[in-house]
Amino acid sequence: MEIAETMRALVQKSPGGPPTLVDDVPRPIPGRGELLIRVAAAGVNFADVMQAQGTYGGGPETPYVAGFEAVGEVIDAGPGTATPLGTRVVGTGPGAFAQYMTMPDAGVLQVPEGWPDAAALGMVLNWATALTALRPLGDVRPGSVVLVHAAAGGVGQAAVRLALHHGARVIATASPPKHDTVRALGVKEVLDGSRPDLADAIMRLTGGVDLVLESVGLTTFAASLSVAKPYTGRVVVFGAASGDASLTTHDLVFRYPVQVRGLHIGTFASTVPHLYEEVVAELHALITKGVYPPGNPHVHALADGPQLLQDLEAGRTIGKHALDPWA
Repeated sequence: MEIAETMRALVQKSPGGPPTLVDDVPRPIPGRGELLIRVAAAGVNFADVMQAQGTYGGGPETPYVAGFEAVGEVIDAGPGTATPLGTRVVGTGPGAFAQYMTMPDAGVLQVPEGWPDAAALGMVLNWATALTALRPLGDVRPGSVVLVHAAAGGVGQAAVRLALHHGARVIATASPPKHDTVRALGVKEVLDGSRPDLADAIMRLTGGVDLVLESVGLTTFAASLSVAKPYTGRVVVFGAASGDASLTTHDLVFRYPVQVRGLHIGTFASTVPHLYEEVVAELHALITKGVYPPGNPHVHALADGPQLLQDLEAGRTIGKHALDPWA
């Protein structure tokens, strides 16, 4: 296959603003252990907003091709790889908002047979994050009471489905226009995450929760700590969409004696690969059982990416969104 030397891409030229569409970006070349992917669809995540703002830990220096999650076909590979050319894979790597990108071979998953490409977006980020937060970190079990913030988002919807599958009672938060979306997943108790009495409302419903999935940060973090059961309650933190929140040793000893665990799925996969392999194995089993259905992301043209990122930052999106670099 003849591969073009340049490509269309969204380039982040400076921190703080949206990326810019550029038509003649040099195509990346796969190095050792890397695959070259012809991108079919690129996932859009809140981490992309954080990268654009320069607040994502370990994020690249500008200018850079934006995005890091994609699905597509392997069309070339560097030395030391095992995935055959022509395989459809989903994974992460630098520069996903483009027609071509590279990914580490060790981190890709094959697109399930019979699924359209875009349907697999979220497998290595949204669903793996949700399952890790619930299982190895959250110890969810039948009868657990689980609070899921931002339940209408990509990770949130996956978390709701998984928690219900494992027999948990789910309390969800989302903005009022998104409540019907969350209820359609089977959640009966949905609250506005911005209400000032959030902690009191949750305590009236539950008397305390076993697990909180915290991705909102500043506006919900104190409530999350307040409603987790003392000593046995867990708060798994994997995002801060509303800004960073602080927690002191004094808080943990005297105000919030709970278990707080941080989660970045890439670090989890590389640091404790045996646990990540268990998560991946469970994901495949859930796909086989139909608990994890093919995704149905809202797919946009690449040129719509800057506006989409602004909508995501402002909380105007529901569910999973993706960019088609060839549209």
